Order: sequence, then structure tokens, then C-alpha cells
Amino acid sequence: MPTIDSDAHVVESERTWDFMEPSEQKYRPLLVAPKGEHGREYWLIDGKVRGLARQVITARQFAEISKQAGREMTTGQDARDMENVEARLKHMDELGVDQQVLYGTIFIEEVADTPEWEVPIYWGFNRWMAHIWKQAPTRLPWIAAAAFSSVPDALDQIRYSKENGAVGVFFRGVEGNRLIHDPYFDPIFDEMERLNLVVGLHIGNANPWMVNLLSQRNGGGTFWKFRLASVGAFHGIIMNGLPDRFPKLRFHFAEAASGWIPYTLKDLRRRLAARGRKLPDNPLKEWRLYVSCESDDDMDYIISKCGDENIVIGTDYGHNDQSTEIEALRNLEKSGTVSPASYRKIVYDNAKTLFAL
Repeated sequence: MPTIDSDAHVVESERTWDFMEPSEQKYRPLLVAPKGEHGREYWLIDGKVRGLARQVITARQFAEISKQAGREMTTGQDARDMENVEARLKHMDELGVDQQVLYGTIFIEEVADTPEWEVPIYWGFNRWMAHIWKQAPTRLPWIAAAAFSSVPDALDQIRYSKENGAVGVFFRGVEGNRLIHDPYFDPIFDEMERLNLVVGLHIGNANPWMVNLLSQRNGGGTFWKFRLASVGAFHGIIMNGLPDRFPKLRFHFAEAASGWIPYTLKDLRRRLAARGRKLPDNPLKEWRLYVSCESDDDMDYIISKCGDENIVIGTDYGHNDQSTEIEALRNLEKSGTVSPASYRKIVYDNAKTLFAL
């Protein structure tokens, strides 16, 4: 049976920014490693530490982290960085994965606050991803990055990316000082709808003030600042009628797990009723909302509340955090918490429909 990993990652390296034009190299992100801190490098952009930090980790360290977490996370450096696409494909074969939908890593947080810096950095990423895709166009669909600070440039990047294998556009739960349902994004959504591209709403937060606040005394704060931002975006998308305004647009909520769906739908049911609106019997299907589950989610309960036609699954390949589970697709089948028919939908049919593969 074919399988699709709906949330795998590429981890940007210094090689990524070689795909920026010569005239853009002055905006190139630089790697810095604080003295005395091991296992992590930071991107320095426009004089500030930006984006998500880059982890520098050995195979032995990966194995130790995997053992502590009770989940396999180990991946090879050259496969994570896409320096060796063949190695990535070989590992996919070993995992029994036919296609990986590739999300970036650095963009989980804001990388720049002006078009002057954001636009060339995003172009470099998209050209790099196009280069990777061309080496395995049937196996490595990807999610484009669009510089939303400049809508005309974002539209150019979206069109280029579509022509070079992209199946969606990366969004975060909070985009700077705007929420995803802000009319500012309407021209973006118009073009995405025309090009049949997915809103790839990955966990993340592009508001530095919120990120800084929610990182304080909070174990890094990734649950609050990243995951709950996605849940809030799901709620806001429905409350503000975004799926009705764009009736062909599809949404993917990646890496936030799926246990929050019943709670959120219950809240929406009450709020919409107070406004004279009714939640459909199957809102996820009605509004083309797809959510990535994790293998240890309470799938019986979740499916009883929202069905099995809009659930997908991802491995978070390339990272080593609370979401990473390299064998997630296999583990979901082994868990016995879903029927064979539902399993096929989650690991293939739903993802194929979501990403138009």
C-alpha cells in the first residue's frame, strides 16, 4: 500500500543560501554558535538572532534522545540537510514511505521584519527546494515560503514554486501582527486557490513579542507559542468564515497533533449558535480542514467526533522534539487504534486528496 508522510522537514544549512542571487548575498543568513553552548547553532539575520535554531547533533546523541523519549528520531545529517538526496530516498524506502511532503525549519519563527531582508531569503529557500525536488519529483513534494511582507513578491514566489513542485504555502498560526483570516491575505488565497495549493499551517509563530513572552519560565514554551497558535488559527478560520470566502481552498494543520479537535469543535458549536450559525455535521470535511495526528492520539474518540476523511499523519522527519516519530506511520498501524480502512485513509488517501498528489 502506498504511503505519504504529510509532515517531513528539510533543515536549512549554509548551502541553502547559495541559491540566493549574487546581488542578494548581503542578506544571507549567517550561522553563529555561542561560546560554551553545544548542540545548537543560530541564524543571524539583519543583526538579530532569527528563525528556529539549527541543531547540531551526532547519531549517538540522536540515539540517546530517542531512547529517553521512547520514539525513534534518528536521521542522518546529510539526509536532514538534503546534501544527499539519495540518502534521504534510501531512508524513506527503509521506512516504507513513498512520498514526503517537505516543510522548512527556519520559518517556524519570523526570519525578518522588512521586505528588504525577507524577500531574498525566501527566494533562496524556494530555489533550493526546487533544486531538491528536481532530483526526485515523484517523491518529494514541498511547501513553499512566501514573503508576506510584500504581497507582489509573495505572489511571484508562489507561482515560481508551483511550477517547481510545491503543493502548498507555509503559514504560521500568527503571521507578524496579523492573524491568518485577515483580509490582507485575500490576494494570496485567491492565487493559491487558482493554483490548487494548500494552506500549510504548520505550528509556528511569527510574532517576536509573543514568542519572547511565551518562552519565559515555560520550558521553552513551544506548546503555548507554537502548538496553541495553530489551534487558535483553526478556531479563527471557522469563526471568520475563511473556508466560505475561498470555497476551494484546503488547509493542513501540521504538527499540533489531533486531540484538540473535539474540544475546539464543541467550543465552535456554542459560539456559532449564539451568532445564528450552525456547525455542519462534519465541519472538517465541509470546510476542507485536514489535521495531522500522532500515533498515540486517542484515535477512536477523535474519529467518532470528526470522521476519518480529514486526518493525515506526519513524522516530523529531521527534528528531535515532542512531535518527532520517524516510524509514526508504522506505529499507528501497530497500535491497533484504527481500522485497516481508516489507516489507509490516514496514511495515503486523505493526504493524496489534501495535497493533490
